[in-house]
Amino acid sequence: MSATLITSTPEVPYATPQLSTKKEHLVRASAHLWRVQDARERVLGHLRLIPDPLGVRYRAERLHLATASFRLVGDFWSADDAVAALRNG
Repeated sequence: MSATLITSTPEVPYATPQLSTKKEHLVRASAHLWRVQDARERVLGHLRLIPDPLGVRYRAERLHLATASFRLVGDFWSADDAVAALRNG
């Protein structure tokens, strides 16, 4: 009988964070990432869940097309604060 080595574990998706306002909505992009869209479906940025020893943090990011990378807007303790940073930025 041989042992099977597991090299990676499946990524478990989090539930979509609930926003307190209807100005924006979230569209899942991956297990821990959502696109933040306004009422006209315009993408304002991205919301990423980040594990933290004190709980889950919400990271507001914008996609920088020239480098195909995300630019950090900020880390927040609430999804509403992260989305507000994308709305106002």
